[in-house]
Amino acid sequence: MLKKRAIKWATLPLAASVMLFLSGCTQQEFERGLLPGVPGVTNHTDRIVGLWTTSWTVLWVVGAIAWALMIYAIIVYRRRKGDNHLPKQMRYNNPVETLFTVVPLIITIGFFAFTARDMAAIEKPVENPDVSIQVIGKQWSWDFNYQNENVYSSGIQSQFDGEEGSEAALPTLVLPVNKTTKIELTSRDVIHSFWVVEWLYKKDMMPGRTNVMYVTPQVEGTYKGKCAELCGEYHSMMLFNVKVVSEAEYETYITSLEAAGNVGQLDDTYNRNQNLPGDNPEIRG
Repeated sequence: MLKKRAIKWATLPLAASVMLFLSGCTQQEFERGLLPGVPGVTNHTDRIVGLWTTSWTVLWVVGAIAWALMIYAIIVYRRRKGDNHLPKQMRYNNPVETLFTVVPLIITIGFFAFTARDMAAIEKPVENPDVSIQVIGKQWSWDFNYQNENVYSSGIQSQFDGEEGSEAALPTLVLPVNKTTKIELTSRDVIHSFWVVEWLYKKDMMPGRTNVMYVTPQVEGTYKGKCAELCGEYHSMMLFNVKVVSEAEYETYITSLEAAGNVGQLDDTYNRNQNLPGDNPEIRG
């Protein structure tokens, strides 16, 4: 009787926690492992979601088994009333010790293999992409060079002053839907990180170095972007949008940049690091 009562009281908090957790999740959110966005936003998101959900499912199963064994041992081998003797002392259980070594090793190797496979697919270069973009991070905004069309847009730091529509002034990267896109990432000053939240992927932007990511946007819409690397006082205000549009809308946007006089490419003219000794030919010799 006491054993059944103890098991009941031990399982009640766990059951309540699971019910509370699941009550706040839609079916789609649960299938995506609580990651943001909708399926197929880019050609990589479903792969990332699959890796994530498989990983946490395996870990939850391992955790549940470990917790169950721990609770079982706590209940079954607890000290009884009036029992003042030490329990039987045991050591060197080779099968158990082997199990505790082999299982984590297999899980670790499996995680590494699947992560390496997916990273290789995500990072695989695309020859002759449809669109080439250079994104330049700066304290605390973004510049976008549309390299194929030889136009650009330059952003300023977010100005959220409570006025309606202030978000419309955020720097916006416009991309055509279902077109392979090469995005070159660099920085004018300190390390930044290019992160489009619903793309489930981000990459650092380092001064003096160009990182590249390849992506095909597959769902039209506006997506939130931000810097994901602490880069100074106004890091939290370093925001931008990515707008995925039809090819016709993309061409219209490019034409609007040309009409506004934004012809050419932004370069290192305003790069704050060009005055460092390592970047000065006269000092470098």
